[in-house]
Amino acid sequence: MTDLPRDGAPPAEGGAGFRGHDDSPLAPPAPLADAASAARAEGWTGRATSRLQWGLAALGAGCLALGIELAVDTSWSGGLVPLVMSVVGCVATGLLILFGTLAFVHVEVTVDDDSLQVRCGHAGVPRRRIPLRDVVAADHAPTVTPRHWGGWGYRWRPGMGTAVVIRRGEGVILRLGDGRVFTVTVDDAEAAVHHIRARLAVLRA
Repeated sequence: MTDLPRDGAPPAEGGAGFRGHDDSPLAPPAPLADAASAARAEGWTGRATSRLQWGLAALGAGCLALGIELAVDTSWSGGLVPLVMSVVGCVATGLLILFGTLAFVHVEVTVDDDSLQVRCGHAGVPRRRIPLRDVVAADHAPTVTPRHWGGWGYRWRPGMGTAVVIRRGEGVILRLGDGRVFTVTVDDAEAAVHHIRARLAVLRA
């Protein structure tokens, strides 16, 4: 019976290093990821919600319900053509308001390794992806108002660029290399700007 080596004793001849069950050398432990890699993996995600859009959605649902009520109402006596026009008008208006408002009840902004992504509504549509390599600068806007953009939703104005505006409040402004500007309203926008700037510094290093 072979004696086991005492603590601190050199390994037996031919047995240098640690070995596994199959007598093959074990791989050394992988080095830990540095802090920069960990920060990149975390990314940043923020949201913003508009309660007003739910009110407008309720209005759209009311128009849709009115159109259905007219379609099944047997007491209508104003003629077929006016009935059809009324039903189509109410249903079309209701659907337009519903889809136009439910798409912007909330927005989600995600910043990952190489892009900023914006998803609107529960279906994530409309959505936009902006590669960070195209971003020249990122700024924090303390107040973005629908009045400045002519309303809520996905907006465009000459000299101002495009924007996703679902409520009044802070937002992120991205200036792109081709001169375009993109604005999005999101909670904790200042943290988003800090994260974008940190990513830009890494990409440009």
